[in-house]
Amino acid sequence: MVEKLCLIAGGMGAGLKSKFIRMIDAGKHRGKDSFGVWTDEGILKSYDFSEVHEIPDGKIGLLQCRLAIIGSLKHTQPFVNELALVHNGEIYNHVPLRDYLRERGMHFESDVDSEVILRLIEYLLEKGLSMQEAVRDVMFMLNGDYSVAFSDGRRIYLFRDPVGIRPLYYSPGGFFASEKKVLWSIGEEAYPVRPGHLVEISADGIKVRRLFDLKDLKGKEFGFRRAEEALMKNLDYSTRIRSTRKTGILFSGGLDSSLLALLASKYSNVVLYTAGAEGSVDLEWARKVSEILGLPLREFVFDIEDVEEAAEKVIFAIEEPNAMNLAIGIPLYFATKLASGDGIRVLLSGQGADELFGGYHKYLKNPGLMENDLRNMGERNLARDDKIAMLNGVEGRFPFLDLNIIRVALRTPLESKIRRGVRKYILRQAALKLGLSEEVAMREKKACQYGTNSQKLLEKIAKKHGMRLSSYAQMTFERLFKQN
Repeated sequence: MVEKLCLIAGGMGAGLKSKFIRMIDAGKHRGKDSFGVWTDEGILKSYDFSEVHEIPDGKIGLLQCRLAIIGSLKHTQPFVNELALVHNGEIYNHVPLRDYLRERGMHFESDVDSEVILRLIEYLLEKGLSMQEAVRDVMFMLNGDYSVAFSDGRRIYLFRDPVGIRPLYYSPGGFFASEKKVLWSIGEEAYPVRPGHLVEISADGIKVRRLFDLKDLKGKEFGFRRAEEALMKNLDYSTRIRSTRKTGILFSGGLDSSLLALLASKYSNVVLYTAGAEGSVDLEWARKVSEILGLPLREFVFDIEDVEEAAEKVIFAIEEPNAMNLAIGIPLYFATKLASGDGIRVLLSGQGADELFGGYHKYLKNPGLMENDLRNMGERNLARDDKIAMLNGVEGRFPFLDLNIIRVALRTPLESKIRRGVRKYILRQAALKLGLSEEVAMREKKACQYGTNSQKLLEKIAKKHGMRLSSYAQMTFERLFKQN
């Protein structure tokens, strides 16, 4: 399989060539190794970005900039057949899907998982399904993290995985991109493609339809033992399929990251990555638990000067003046930068465990917030993490957000998630059975921005400028994106 850490973008209208050149320039930090462009006037794929001025003009088109190319140039996206398609992300079940399609007469030109999406859509359309029906079936059949754009030469269709792990934005003017700043570079507004939705761009305007809701995964509630067994089995599987030969773990020494480290170490050479200020709780626990697990730990110990230097880069990545996301993003930036320097391209993260199994304190008073937070974490949390990791050329993967895990969580009764005031009760019990020590499995953990002391250091920096942290984040954002 070819790794695809990349930018996807495109649109329709007059003067595409000049706009595509500006979009590539604004977004090539997501993919510096090659680019590919398809328009209704032709195709150009190249490793040499100086050839960007030779891309074909046209009235409709798709493009990709790719990082970490493995394989031949002819497999650079877009893939073009009856449809043209670009894809950012990973499809973990692409091999059985490829076999399924081959048995039904579909032919492939590569072993790239992106091509499976293209052939699957074409196959379903050939069966007589409407475009909406075909994309909905694709969402139910794919196991992965993805944002996809494809075109039939007249319209462009956009969709994301049902959780929203990979970001994707569209504009009312008929363009789309993996990041907002790419659309801003051509004077367009940016709206998120909502998880599980299909966005259709045509000469008649924009149409948005919801095709997949996570509540579709609900069913009859499980008893505790069945839920626990299903959780252990599916978490082991989802961790295994997201691991590579050498896998990094975004590590805090808490329950979620420690459990992933334990499971991934069965299938991969695991290295733990952490970042925090000296003396911070997360840094001390990361050191302690790495010894308990017997796994190597790489740490970045940051100080106030490091944080002040990184703040602008994090705001550039997250594309919003959000003080909380800035504080959460600081340790993520340093950890992914450290991993990238070690040649690590995949980092597993424990994102999603709190929303699924009742980890936040607020759920004690209002457990109904769990499903709402799960539905909204695509743009609230996951887009932030993707953009920061991509700034350092690292792909974040989220085993807890596998649809099989989500299905188990949605069928697990509340009293199994929060029991006698113990949050994530069933996950802690599963962790004990999987071999995690009681000291680690039962530990209560602070939020990242407090556990690493990034919040405290940012507040000191803001105070030095005579303002609150929220104002400092707003000032930094406006300085970076003042043209917008």
